[in-house]
Amino acid sequence: MTQTPLWQSIADAIRQSISNGEYVEGQKLPTEAAYAKRFGVNRHTIRHAMSHLLEDGVVHSRRGAGYFVLAPPLDYPIGERVRFHNNLIAAGHTPKREVLSIETRKATRADMGRLKVNEGDLICVCHGRSFSDGAPLLIAESHFPLVRLVGIDKALMVQGSITVALRECGVEDYVRHSTRVSASLANATQAAQLRVREGAPLLYTTSINVDTTGFPVEYGQAWFASERVTITLDHANS
Repeated sequence: MTQTPLWQSIADAIRQSISNGEYVEGQKLPTEAAYAKRFGVNRHTIRHAMSHLLEDGVVHSRRGAGYFVLAPPLDYPIGERVRFHNNLIAAGHTPKREVLSIETRKATRADMGRLKVNEGDLICVCHGRSFSDGAPLLIAESHFPLVRLVGIDKALMVQGSITVALRECGVEDYVRHSTRVSASLANATQAAQLRVREGAPLLYTTSINVDTTGFPVEYGQAWFASERVTITLDHANS
């Protein structure tokens, strides 16, 4: 049986204290010396634990002043009408989304089932990254059926916003048809994009959005930095 490293156990305990509300946003945490005394370890072990909390975006440090609690995870409601910008603005945060790449390719068998397209049809695949108050919150991969959304690739490049791009392609409204949530661990690329350590826990979602006639307009995958977001079910809009 693999034993949990001592520094990791300490990091988890400090993380839990913050999650429980023992320390609030902006509050200074106990010193390394105080933690070393509390856990009965040397300061090097505490420093190792704190370095991982820094990498995970739980705390930040000020030279000569110590460690401070970062903002708590924001609630991200999932219901029929999931709009990234609207969700964050409603919660008092500043959203930003950037397009990382856009490509067109032939639909795979999986695409055919998810987007209800035929063999040989082209789809648009958009990779993006979204921020809250300047911190990367999620990376996403969205698939769109070009046969029904002619020009969506160009619209996404210009607009950035999926909602606006869909509107330009004739989709005035759309709703979330299904969402699946699971967990994964950040690989090296995801860790760099989300500014977390490699192997950090992520929340992974897959979803299908449909237009008012029930046809799929987007299949999406998203990887959330779990330290920065809590996914909630919005029953009022489900």
